[in-house]
Formats: sequence, C-alpha cells, structure tokens
Amino acid sequence: MIRIVIADDQALVRAGFRMIVQSQPDMRVAGEAGDGQEAVDLVRKERPDVVLMDIRMPRLDGIEATRQVASLTRVVILTTFELDEYVFDALAAGASAFLLKAAPPEDLIKAIRVVAAGDALLAPSVTKRLIEEFAKRPQPQARKAKQLEGLTDRERDVLREVALGLSNAEIAARLHVAETTVKTHVAHLLDKLDLRDRVQAVILAYEAGLVGSG
Repeated sequence: MIRIVIADDQALVRAGFRMIVQSQPDMRVAGEAGDGQEAVDLVRKERPDVVLMDIRMPRLDGIEATRQVASLTRVVILTTFELDEYVFDALAAGASAFLLKAAPPEDLIKAIRVVAAGDALLAPSVTKRLIEEFAKRPQPQARKAKQLEGLTDRERDVLREVALGLSNAEIAARLHVAETTVKTHVAHLLDKLDLRDRVQAVILAYEAGLVGSG
C-alpha cells in the first residue's frame, strides 16, 4: 500500500487529489496539510511513502518543506505553471518528480508509482528548465567533477544520457546494450556518487560539466 500525504493550501485542490489517490486500490491518503509546516510535521508523524507538495504555501513554502522531509519520504512537486521560477530550487531541495496541477489524473498516478518505487520522474520540459537554469548559474566545476572520478567510462556515458533526460530504454538503444544493463549502471553510479535518484544525478552532471548547459 502506497501511503500519501497531500500538501496544498487550497482545500478544493486537496480534495481533488484525494479523490484521484483513493480511486487506486493500492494507494491511500495518510493525511492532508494546508501549509508547509503542517506538511513537515505530518511527514515526521506518519512517515508516508510519497508527499504531493505544492510549491507556494503559507508559513513554510514547498521548497523548504521539501528540504526538511526529503530524507524521510519521496516528494512530488505540484505547481500551476510549467516554468515556475522555483522548479530548479525544488528539485535541488530533494524533490523526485515535478507535475503540473493541470496534468491528467493518470499522470499523477504514474508519478506517485514511479517515485514510490524509488525512481524519479523528469519530464523533458523540466530537464530543459534545468538546463536553462544552469546556463544562468555558472559555477566552479572542479570540485563536482572530482566526484565523477570513481565512475567507469560506461557509467559516465550512462550518466551523460540520464542528464539529457533519457529513459533507461532510450539509453539502452543509444548505447546498444540491454535495458537491464542500463538499470544496473544507473544503480551503480547512484551508489558511487551517494545520490538518491536521477534528479540528483542530472543536477550533479551539469554542475560537474559532464554535459554542457549552452
């Protein structure tokens, strides 16, 4: 059973998400929060598998709330605007997925299942947003690049493809290997780099200069 906390300052929005979640036999709502602080308190109490987190909330915004609970649960960021200025910060804070509130219910269900299974969901538009953000934020790369030294050449290849937003199946096709092989490489590089998921891998790849942002 996937246990979910819904954090949004609008009661109607929470009610809508609750209906979607409860329509699935293997999911249940572990609680609702009307602001970021409530969300943090609820996560610490209930230890849900996934939090649906609005970015803009009173008392504590979704970014800081995500930062505080990312080590305890998986976070799906929800926002009204695709190019929300806070998307990068939310992902950097530890979110595993990003979803528009206007997305169809099946997309929300998919996002919950993906992050509950330990993976991350990065839509191409979000990857593009990350690239644009890095283009605006030049930063020293030497220290981050040093973190990649323990990777094999093939693991670096896979990380480069992950950073471009490709799925395991797409990476397998490009590198002419089995999808299970790619999955193994991803697991190994995440472990070596002490990263939680693909979102963190994408961020590190850009910070280390493995892929260009221009």
